Amino acid sequence: MWNTQVANGIGNQPGLAESGRRMSEQASLVQQFINYLHAERHFSPHTAKCYAADLQQFCGFLCETERAESSGASNGNGNGDSIHAEDMARLAPPPDVSGEDLNRRLLGVETDNVRQLMSQLRENNYCKSTVARKLATLRSFYKFLVRRGYLASNPVASIRTPKQDKRLPKCLEVEQIEKLLANPDTTTLLGARDRAMLEVLYSTGMRVSELIALDISDVDLTTNIVRVSGKGKKRRVIPLGPGAVQTIIHFLDLRRNDARSANFDQDALFINKHGGRLSTRSVRRKLDKYLLEAGLDLSVSPHTLRHSFATHMLRRGADLRSVQEMLGHQSLSTTQIYTHLSGEMVKENYDRSHPRA
Repeated sequence: MWNTQVANGIGNQPGLAESGRRMSEQASLVQQFINYLHAERHFSPHTAKCYAADLQQFCGFLCETERAESSGASNGNGNGDSIHAEDMARLAPPPDVSGEDLNRRLLGVETDNVRQLMSQLRENNYCKSTVARKLATLRSFYKFLVRRGYLASNPVASIRTPKQDKRLPKCLEVEQIEKLLANPDTTTLLGARDRAMLEVLYSTGMRVSELIALDISDVDLTTNIVRVSGKGKKRRVIPLGPGAVQTIIHFLDLRRNDARSANFDQDALFINKHGGRLSTRSVRRKLDKYLLEAGLDLSVSPHTLRHSFATHMLRRGADLRSVQEMLGHQSLSTTQIYTHLSGEMVKENYDRSHPRA
């Protein structure tokens, strides 16, 4: 059911009526939220884009639900036709719906509307992690609206996140890592770059987005540390292993002696063949090339090196808090998944190796 008091009159509560009068003079509520993610929360463009896509789908769902109710049909409550999966994926507000109308629909949402969306997503076989992400988007969006005075309460607050299936992240064995790292031709500038790039990913466990953002000034080759700007612009310091240090030194030597060095990006540590900053897509392409040459699983991603770093550290006695700090995890529970992965691998090695296993 629509919250008609809010949808039609923006409510009688203090501050809400004034918020309603301001809406037509401001950016849409969704755009305000996305601007907030960029400017105040420092979300990456990719993450903010995912939030925007989730909210566009939700706006389309609200419009479709209202249309179905007004025509006597029903969507997702068990008494009428459901929205098919292909239609669900394409849901977006109709072009003739104004921004002000969308704002009013969003402010009129009740908990049942959100439950209805969750039901539709499950009915269309969306995986639990996707449903959980979309719910998290809505929870954050409505929390934002409450904080900005548009609503008095969060209609999503009482909805529990669906229980997730426990999936252990993929991890390479040490021997596989060594095989991968041995592939780049370090006699060439780009080969030396690739070797240094892979060494840094495995040595530090940093995200690929953090890798490409590294400046030369972020790396201290005297104390063997690297300063990383992580999610939310949070800075952390990670040690660099000897292998990573040596490959960086070698790459920088080749780079300085290259005839084109004056035209290279003078800040970026890892550059492409044109001298500009490397992209995440380029890192993935290079990794795919070396996986193929090494005969390794082609589904391995740059993030697999991060998983491998954490797993190998814990397997060899590193404490959980240190690994959490190096990975840049906000919550220790996020890091704890690697303790399960490490335990699983130890058991597999035992079963495979012990004579009486």
